[in-house]
Amino acid sequence: MASPTLSRNIIIVSLTSLLTDVSTEMVYPLLPFFLVTQLGARPATLGLIEGFAESLASLLRVFSGYWSDRLRRRKPLAILGYAASTAGKLALFLAQSWLWVLGGRLADRFGKGVRTAPRDALIAESVAPELRGRGFGFHRAMDTLGATIGVGLAYLLFTRTHGNYRWLFLASLIPAALGVMVLTGVRDVRRSEPPKPPEPLRPLRAWRSLPRRLKLFLLIVFFFTLGNSSNQFLLLRARSLGFSEATVILLYLLYNLVYAAAAYPAGRLSDRVGRRGLLVAGYAAYGLTYLGFAVTPGPGPVWGLFAFYALYMGLTEGVEKALVVDLAPRELWGTMLGLHATLVGIGLLPASLLAGALWDLIGPAAPFYFGGALGLLAALGMWLIAGTPTAPAAK
Repeated sequence: MASPTLSRNIIIVSLTSLLTDVSTEMVYPLLPFFLVTQLGARPATLGLIEGFAESLASLLRVFSGYWSDRLRRRKPLAILGYAASTAGKLALFLAQSWLWVLGGRLADRFGKGVRTAPRDALIAESVAPELRGRGFGFHRAMDTLGATIGVGLAYLLFTRTHGNYRWLFLASLIPAALGVMVLTGVRDVRRSEPPKPPEPLRPLRAWRSLPRRLKLFLLIVFFFTLGNSSNQFLLLRARSLGFSEATVILLYLLYNLVYAAAAYPAGRLSDRVGRRGLLVAGYAAYGLTYLGFAVTPGPGPVWGLFAFYALYMGLTEGVEKALVVDLAPRELWGTMLGLHATLVGIGLLPASLLAGALWDLIGPAAPFYFGGALGLLAALGMWLIAGTPTAPAAK
């Protein structure tokens, strides 16, 4: 039975995510500059790395969610995923070419692909239905608080070591390992029926059997993702507008502060007023932000654009997952959360490759015009989905 308040499981999972994001965000804002200035890569190479790392690893998400549904166990897959991401950081420390970075990012995203759906299903099982948005919002807030701490540490270490990337990458292993240790304290939520023997996953049959509104929602998410390239292009854009590497880290710190502040209130609000309106507002904020990055004549507006982009993340990240659980059959929560994450990840490959190509062939503003247009179209599509439920009873 789910607890009427945020449970011990949600606290542990959220703390694990906090520690893991401390590690990840110590690395993430500096990775594009490490590739370009230290390893001689181009923006198109960055798009290749980020697109493949996110998309290929994302194929695992629906399968890991499916297996956790069939076996009724979330914890082992979650621990495996967090451990794999920890190992991926070591490749960045050892990197001698962009291929090493690709390997490290693949290992890191492999871990995310394995853990995401089982972890999110565990959250859904550990909170009462009427608090579902709050549970996902709290997890996103803690996750993003960890990202904020990580970016702050990145700035301190980067400036104190006079731009020593490798020591910073090595230091990022410490919070990642602590996160895996904390997760061992989580408990699978037991259900009365015994585990079902795994059966082959039949995507076409499963897709046809889904509720119509869930299918429409997933299609809109996938369409939106085609214009949602890696966040590292935002960091490169800021640098192209005159920001130093250290100042770009501070921009990313602002982004995480606003994101952390918005995620939990957005989740709670979605429990009261529904998910659809918040998602429409979030997609619209994304589209306007990307258009702002395209047209800005200089560095002045960039601080506000990063804050507005963070608002989009706070309004959508946890709320999307809560809506998937609202619309999906109870026995398919892990599978559907995995499918949602897989669609987002698959879309990142063409989105990032296209963003890199547009940047190289046309100019830095081009990928942001494209992403802004798709964001506004996705907001319109989400608005046309009528009658989204707020917090249904458990299925």
